[in-house]
Amino acid sequence: QLQLVESGGGSVQSGGSLTLSCLASGEIYNSYTVSWFRQAPGKERELVAQIASFDDRTDYADSVKDRFTISKDKARRTVYLHMNSLTPEDSAEYYCSMAGVWGQGTQVTVSS
Repeated sequence: QLQLVESGGGSVQSGGSLTLSCLASGEIYNSYTVSWFRQAPGKERELVAQIASFDDRTDYADSVKDRFTISKDKARRTVYLHMNSLTPEDSAEYYCSMAGVWGQGTQVTVSS
């Protein structure tokens, strides 16, 4: 059974950086696009970034382009979200998702 576990969230000041990790277990890890979403209080969940399974093509929300980078390490079964130049607007619960499965989320808080 596929399971996803996020980690790496925390509190940083505006302009800081964080790297989130999404560890996957299960046989289908290499067969699906992996996505990072975020949801702030009172707002809808939004797609932040995703990485394709076969060609590693990446896509980003306009709000994070040139600041966030998604990458994966197949050997470690982990997808990363490297976040730079963080602003308070990036504060949210961040989730990874694959094949309809969601992790439990990791909180990112950016203070001004």
